[in-house]
This record gives sequence, C-alpha cells and structure tokens, in this order.
Amino acid sequence: QVQLVESGGGLVQPGGSLRLSCAASGSLFSINAMGWYRQAPGKERELVATINSGGKTVYADSVKGRFTISRDNAKNTMDLQMNMLKPEDTAVYYCTADATALRAGAYYRGRDWGQGTQVTVSS
Repeated sequence: QVQLVESGGGLVQPGGSLRLSCAASGSLFSINAMGWYRQAPGKERELVATINSGGKTVYADSVKGRFTISRDNAKNTMDLQMNMLKPEDTAVYYCTADATALRAGAYYRGRDWGQGTQVTVSS
C-alpha cells in the first residue's frame, strides 16, 4: 500500500501564498506521475497540476502562472507552490500518485490518494 500525507493547507487572504506538500511512503517500487486535485463544495474533483518522474508538468488553465508543482524523486515528495491565491481556489486539495507498490502480496501499479488538506482563501 501507498500512504500519501498532505500538509500546508490553511487560511490565507486573497493575493497571498501557500505551499502544499505531499509525502509518499510504503512499500514503493516506483512512482510515475504525481499530482494535485481539488474539490470545492458542491463541485466535482478537478485537476490542478501533475508532474511525471521526468519533471514534465501539466497545469489547469485556471492556475497557470500562479501555481508551481515540483517533486523530489529521491525523497518521494511533491510540493505545490500557490501564489496570487483567489477565493475561487478555496477547496480541499488532494495529493495523488501513480505508483508501483506492494499490494496484497505482489507489486502492482495503482493510483493512490491522500486524505486532503483544506485551503481557504478569504478576507
């Protein structure tokens, strides 16, 4: 199994910044893509940004130029630097990883999710 633990959420004023972190642990063989999704109240979960093992990134149009995703392959960690935050960025942010890990006695590739961290942008 893979455990993903997010940290860094909180309350920030519009225009402010926050940095989210995600740490992966467990019987990992390899991690392919990692990413951040978010879900606002009453809305579906949506992609924020992803990064593959080679560092290639993809961003939602709504966060381009404001958010930066990064990862440390050696430490199995990922960060999301969020700048110029807007009230519409308010959501629970989830870390996800596409990883090959020991699952039910054998190594399988699967997708895992963290528990989420709340980000609230409000004055």
